[in-house]
Amino acid sequence: MNTNTAKEEIKEQLGELDTLFVSFYEWLAGQYDPASGGFYYAHSSYDMDNFIPDIESSAQAVNIIERSGLLHELPERVREGLIAFFQKKQDPDSGYFYDKDDNMRKDEVMVGRALGYSTRSLQKLGGQPLYTLPHIKQEPPVFMQSADAYVDWLKSVDLRNSWRGCDLMCAPNHHVAALNEQDRRSYVEAAAAYFASIQDQETGLWGGGNLYIRISGTFKLNMFYKRFGVPVPHLDRIYRTIQLCLRTEEAIDMCWIRNPLDLLEAFREELKVPADEYAEIMRISVANMKKLLRSDGGFSRELKHSPPAPNVAQVKEGEFYPYMPAAVPIGLGRVEGDMNAGTQAIWIRQIGYELGGFDHLPLEYARKFRSAIEARLV
Repeated sequence: MNTNTAKEEIKEQLGELDTLFVSFYEWLAGQYDPASGGFYYAHSSYDMDNFIPDIESSAQAVNIIERSGLLHELPERVREGLIAFFQKKQDPDSGYFYDKDDNMRKDEVMVGRALGYSTRSLQKLGGQPLYTLPHIKQEPPVFMQSADAYVDWLKSVDLRNSWRGCDLMCAPNHHVAALNEQDRRSYVEAAAAYFASIQDQETGLWGGGNLYIRISGTFKLNMFYKRFGVPVPHLDRIYRTIQLCLRTEEAIDMCWIRNPLDLLEAFREELKVPADEYAEIMRISVANMKKLLRSDGGFSRELKHSPPAPNVAQVKEGEFYPYMPAAVPIGLGRVEGDMNAGTQAIWIRQIGYELGGFDHLPLEYARKFRSAIEARLV
């Protein structure tokens, strides 16, 4: 396939991708809850007893709105409501942002994500936290006392599920970043040496699980490499494994569609993907996304349904991973669109255009959002 033909196919696939969003913005507006100021995860969230929108779903809605070029069109009442929503979620004593479910407070990954989601959302909306943020006053964990102790802790992380394990290994990144330059260098070098020692030399991936899970783990671990400016070893092998995975494995999770593309986006300066190969990647990705599109206009996180508790969705049915947190349900697990998948779908579209060499412009369908959300305010 010559370059011009490949570019035409990429353009065609991107056009096909755009058609999947025809009712997406009405769905998005339908998740808005004027009473709390936040956005629900899914339609079924409305049917949960004594439940209000959660932090992650509301922040993901803000991300969608921003990436769709709609922040400036957000009605003032909605903007102010979102600011108040996040501010009310902050605990004045700890500075963290919590949802009502006590199990959310016990999930370190969720708590860390909520902190980042809330502070970034407030910044985008023109608001700010009401109380001192925890990273300003937080004591680092014991294993951060030395580079050796840090690496010993990394070695203790179970990698039988690469996606979950690599996610956990990156949890202390902010502690490493907070060190002085000399100490930080020693910690980063020690961790990078350990990661290199356990990288699969054939696939370029880390940990266990099927190829999609291992690619997702590699996507998580790339946060370490990206944050500290360390080159990822064996990019060529990772890329070939991504190609093999897309061609041979079934993508049952929106993350499994997004993560390979996200890796290619992260590697774009070092890894040049030929146009014909990128056309194939987009063709497979769009076909996989079609399977997750639902009749309500949104996308499901999983092929089978929308997972009721995304915080434990990294470990699939029939699989086991130790030390998993308790499930934090934010939906009822129906076949429906959910915010977790929606924010990824919009990001996939942006990556698709940018890696394909085309301008990323807001969807025409996004124009429906303003009137749809204003109707929620009546």
